[in-house]
Amino acid sequence: MKVTIILNGTPYTREVAGDLMLLDFVRSCGCLSVKRGCDTSNCGLCTVWVEGTPVLSCSYPAVRADGKRVTTLEGVQEEAEAFGACMAQQGAEQCGYCSPGFIMTVLAMARELTDPTEEEIAHYLAGNLCRCTGYVSQMRAIQAWLKERRREEQA
Repeated sequence: MKVTIILNGTPYTREVAGDLMLLDFVRSCGCLSVKRGCDTSNCGLCTVWVEGTPVLSCSYPAVRADGKRVTTLEGVQEEAEAFGACMAQQGAEQCGYCSPGFIMTVLAMARELTDPTEEEIAHYLAGNLCRCTGYVSQMRAIQAWLKERRREEQA
């Protein structure tokens, strides 16, 4: 089946098998930030946005994204780098393998929730697994980054 997916603003038209997952499509287009973890929609490593909404690309058929905008970490690099620096400052960056999916989820949450509580943040991030941290430093980084963002928006 022929699909056209607008990946980080660039249209890609390809013939794809009906069972090709979006994860494999975006990686074949050079978006290597999208990681394969569990292949069961449980770890969040493969998080991308489809039309601005986070989805787990390991279980999202590429044909479903036909005609849609798909965003990976490469498509939000400047914002991702700002949050990544905050993670490093807070000691929340460990091996980094889970970071791309985690960052995509945090950036989506920041677009959706104005001033999330710690409980709302934890709920939003429930599907993102990290084997290196206890999530305390990640929560601290998210809260610091959101606070800085609000300060910049008010200035």
